[in-house]
Amino acid sequence: MSNSSLSTSAPTAAVPAVGSPVGRSLLYLIVAGIAWGTAGAAASLIFRVSDMGPLALSFWRCAGGLALLLGALALRSRSRRASTVGVAEPRRRRLIRILGTGIGLTVFQSAYFAAVEATGLAVGTVVTLGAGPVLISLGARLTMGERLGRGGVAAVGGALAGLAVLVLGGEGAEVRPAGVGLAVLSAAGYAAITLLTRWLGRDGGGSDALSTTTWAFAIGAVGLLPAAFVESPGGLLPQTGQPVEVLWLLVYVAAVPTALAYALYFAGAAVVRAATVSVIMLLEPVGAAVIAVTVLGERLTVATVAGTFLLLVAVTGLALAEARAATVRRRGAVAAA
Repeated sequence: MSNSSLSTSAPTAAVPAVGSPVGRSLLYLIVAGIAWGTAGAAASLIFRVSDMGPLALSFWRCAGGLALLLGALALRSRSRRASTVGVAEPRRRRLIRILGTGIGLTVFQSAYFAAVEATGLAVGTVVTLGAGPVLISLGARLTMGERLGRGGVAAVGGALAGLAVLVLGGEGAEVRPAGVGLAVLSAAGYAAITLLTRWLGRDGGGSDALSTTTWAFAIGAVGLLPAAFVESPGGLLPQTGQPVEVLWLLVYVAAVPTALAYALYFAGAAVVRAATVSVIMLLEPVGAAVIAVTVLGERLTVATVAGTFLLLVAVTGLALAEARAATVRRRGAVAAA
């Protein structure tokens, strides 16, 4: 799952070639969005063939992702041994960033898998990804005084309307309020990570996103271990009649929608504008909904489709509002220079 606040502004071409830095970055983000959209599907398959719960699955995702990201960090350190090191982030600030990201990531992932288990892949993913930007916008307004603007207010209203349609209009067998609540909790964890990153970056201080995420996975694995161990009778090892399938699914979750997707996301988000990243990441809920219907056999009601449409339109509106605000800020800076 994405965190568009980690991206930095960069000029964009009208139609960037895939071989250009922007073109490659867009491709990285597209692959990351599609990969993230498969994490919930893999979780649904694991839940169907084993007694593994969402906390245990989150633990294995964090532990597996940690191992793979540590390998990526080791390779990167070796390739950059001769490069110039920038100004190090202060220790206290780095500790706050790592702890906050680790706790937020743990809540985000665990609640998301629990939402998928409770209310299905399509609804759980759409609510999480739709509510996240809304909570970020509201949180930024309350904690940092960032203005929403008319477009932002309209987008937040549309997102809330979409959530209301999903919860009140969905059939009980398809949309469960408890699952929607878990998805909103997941979105809150995601929003907390984003707001913390934005707050720490207000004075221009930077951070190593890949290193921070690696440490965050370590915190998640340690924090989830006790709860995951007692979640099911089998402890961390699920009881299943299809152990090979469960093992491959766990490896897939750790490798593709975790280590690979995060690495590609960070590489792409460093070049592409945050608003563009937000729109591209809509591939995640759309892809999850397609997988839910075509592979997992989930049924989408009229209310589910309408609520999903409102949420996706709202997120797009927030991204466009951000793009317009960024353009105004750049013009103001040029005029003042």
